[in-house]
Amino acid sequence: MNVENTKAQMRKGVLEFCILSLLSSREAYTSDIINTLKESKLLVVEGTLYPLLTRLKNDGLLDYRWEESTSGPPRKYYKTTTQGDEFLAELKNTWDELQNAVETTLASETKINK
Repeated sequence: MNVENTKAQMRKGVLEFCILSLLSSREAYTSDIINTLKESKLLVVEGTLYPLLTRLKNDGLLDYRWEESTSGPPRKYYKTTTQGDEFLAELKNTWDELQNAVETTLASETKINK
């Protein structure tokens, strides 16, 4: 089994959650989102991010506005919608439950191996 593939799948699984979380507190341009994710060690490329943003927009979870740029074409700034904020709240609850379950399982595994 390829550990790098498994690690990539784990990152991909939380990417939507992280993007919604970022955009719930402030609007952001795509390169800002990528930079923030890279700083957090969640490596993502534009080819992954753009389709995900489009899907979240089409699902009603994100909205965007255009802003003129002095150094090129207009920029699209994304922000969560009310529906996106509600969806994020559900994801946060699920994340908390999952994190607790994993921590409990890891603690049990430690006890078993003693």
